[in-house]
Amino acid sequence: MREAGRGRDRAGQSGAVVHLPRKKAAGPLRQVVRRLVMALFVLVLTVFIVYVDREGYHDNAGGPMTLLDCVYYATVTLSTTGYGDIVPYSASARLTNVLLVTPLRVLFLIILVGTTLEVLTERTREQYRQQRWRSTVRDHTVIVGFGTKGRSAAKTLTGHGVPAQRIVVIDPEPKAVEAAVAAGFTGVIGDATRNDVLLRAEIQRAKELIIAAQRDDTAVLVALTARQLSRRISIVASVREEENAPLLRQSGADSVVTSSGAAGRLLGMSMLSPSAGEVMEELISYGSGLDLIERPVTKAEAGLSPREVGDLVVVVKRGHRLLDHDNPEANPLQLTDRLIAIHRTSQQDPSHVPQG
Repeated sequence: MREAGRGRDRAGQSGAVVHLPRKKAAGPLRQVVRRLVMALFVLVLTVFIVYVDREGYHDNAGGPMTLLDCVYYATVTLSTTGYGDIVPYSASARLTNVLLVTPLRVLFLIILVGTTLEVLTERTREQYRQQRWRSTVRDHTVIVGFGTKGRSAAKTLTGHGVPAQRIVVIDPEPKAVEAAVAAGFTGVIGDATRNDVLLRAEIQRAKELIIAAQRDDTAVLVALTARQLSRRISIVASVREEENAPLLRQSGADSVVTSSGAAGRLLGMSMLSPSAGEVMEELISYGSGLDLIERPVTKAEAGLSPREVGDLVVVVKRGHRLLDHDNPEANPLQLTDRLIAIHRTSQQDPSHVPQG
């Protein structure tokens, strides 16, 4: 529980702010150079305007207005210094100052104080993006923990067609959330055992919750908190120890995966039969050739037997029942059935429909 307490402290310090993915901003040096070029362009444009109507200006030093005089006048005018030694006296020159030079002066000042304005604009834009995200997000997937298990889960979801915009990652470590945001996901820094952190991730409107916490006690607390906030959400959780799986199910998890047990079984299988171990690793690694998928029965497949389907059907899910592929009750397939099958990713089969 000490780790959970530390997570709460980090969540309180960060405020559990929602971090939305964004395009990579230009570097500081590039931004400065861009502003200098814009300021130089405004200065050159002002010099040109003054030089075209130079006959309408009076220089207290006497003599006609030269190009250098025009540059001098444009510089002191744009910087609002205004020594008054060169002034417009003709009607056209004064009108030009009102209609052109004054707006350019304002633009020049905006460029000079661009950093402050950019910060204010960015804050306003970020608030608008967060408000828009909260008003539109529905039926999304929340992943608690963006370590090895959380990253793999997110990769599998996106590989099966789930848009990155529909995935929200919660993690107490800022660096983990930064990595999630860089990958295109929405991130929340905070402790997922707290109500306010889960509410910032809009857990009450989420469709699925994947708990990939580092500690089993944290996973139990997250499941309890999430189930209190949403009765309809589907919760899949990972635990390290098999003995904690029943406790996690009692806490509200619909499905529990024992990470240490699964890894141990895969190690044993790889030792007894290296080829079988490779096949199992390929099945649980999306996009590597063979994928274990769950999909609905298509209209063309309704009425067929599981053996006549293009994919290798392992189990037929009918309602809440799981029927083996050779079970007589599974034949024929019904349109409301779902198939758990082995699919070859290289083949272009229209019957392959992503889960969900």
